[in-house]
Amino acid sequence: MPPAKAAAEVDYKEYSLAEEPYYRPITDEVALFEAAYGARLPVLLKGPTGCGKTRFVEYMAWRLTQGRGRRSGTPLITVACHEDLTASDLVGKFLMKGDETVWSPGPLTKAVEMGAICYLDEVVEARKDTTVLIHPLTDHRRILPIDKKGTVLEAHPDFLLVVSFNPGYQSVFKNLKQSTRQRFVAIEFGFPPEDAEREIIAHESGVSPADAARLARLGQKVRNLKHQGLEEGVSTRLLIYAGKLIAGGIGPRRAVRMALTEALTDDPDVQTALEDLAAAVIG
Repeated sequence: MPPAKAAAEVDYKEYSLAEEPYYRPITDEVALFEAAYGARLPVLLKGPTGCGKTRFVEYMAWRLTQGRGRRSGTPLITVACHEDLTASDLVGKFLMKGDETVWSPGPLTKAVEMGAICYLDEVVEARKDTTVLIHPLTDHRRILPIDKKGTVLEAHPDFLLVVSFNPGYQSVFKNLKQSTRQRFVAIEFGFPPEDAEREIIAHESGVSPADAARLARLGQKVRNLKHQGLEEGVSTRLLIYAGKLIAGGIGPRRAVRMALTEALTDDPDVQTALEDLAAAVIG
């Protein structure tokens, strides 16, 4: 199959962010991503659920607009991976339109063509035979074979592949194969330190600084229960949800029960432990 050049001009406005996303850097992740992007190295983001990986990708897509003449930011195409995701879902398929058969490109093909960041969220959820098709895009070739069209698409110079996964949920059946993993540089994410999480909760939820501080403190304590009945510590996302409920007029203890206790577990003993923590921290 002869290589086919990516389209020189593709309308990217549909996939560009209209406003700068809020993101609070924790360590040197911004500089690391910029270095990887400069070298066009595919990036693996690993970390627990709700720690800010997706928001980070959105922020970087906006930030990378600098010097590229794109007022709306670098286009970003996000794919939420799942076990039924097929290669055709990513690459594209032929569809009937009236009496004609037309080619409908998938999200990965669109990203390759327009020079977008393609973000495959929770990539281990996808079928193994689906993830294999990204391999030619993650080495020196930077190509996407389109078997149904009998062509090979060369990636736009600005194209970058980013994937994420949660190492805490690894199992024999859902893990990232070494043949795939060793094609990426990796940036590790964790939950923010208490002072940073306090800022994030206050900004994202609109709750008072005092309530944001209490929620951040509660989050730190709940994470100490990770090996005492919780599969994973409470996410920053859930703490923000609790803040939004409080800002909307729900009492702090009721908001915490709704956003944390009931959301995290159905185990009565663990729920009691969480409620005791909330009573001690929230009051």
